[in-house]
Amino acid sequence: MNRKLIGAEWQRALSSLGASRALLDTGHPEDAITRSYFSIFHAAKAALAVPEIETSTHAGVRSMFGLHLVKTAEIESHWANELSEGLDDRTRAEYNVFAHFTDDDARDEHDRATAFLGRIRQYLLTKGFQESEIPALPER
Repeated sequence: MNRKLIGAEWQRALSSLGASRALLDTGHPEDAITRSYFSIFHAAKAALAVPEIETSTHAGVRSMFGLHLVKTAEIESHWANELSEGLDDRTRAEYNVFAHFTDDDARDEHDRATAFLGRIRQYLLTKGFQESEIPALPER
């Protein structure tokens, strides 16, 4: 298990979550949705690094998350759905100029990301990581 990689992915997940909050607070819902998804993406990559699965594509992360974490019962299946829904929303927010998202939509996406990170943090802590290695999510 590459602890350095897991820590770096976790830090990127936290950073993206913070950026999502800042964008949400300043009235940029599409960008907030994108950053929320990237927090989920990096948290999923951190979790996949525990069984030493590395992939950089969005489809690869989604597929490997299901195969190596959900099918092995390490993570509950609804978290794979959250990953997939986050990717779908991010794709629409990023590439569909006619898609409209409200602040409430962005807040829901941020809440989804926060819950996902909470679950992944719990998983990492059960795999021998210390609280100091996997910092908690910021209080809001």
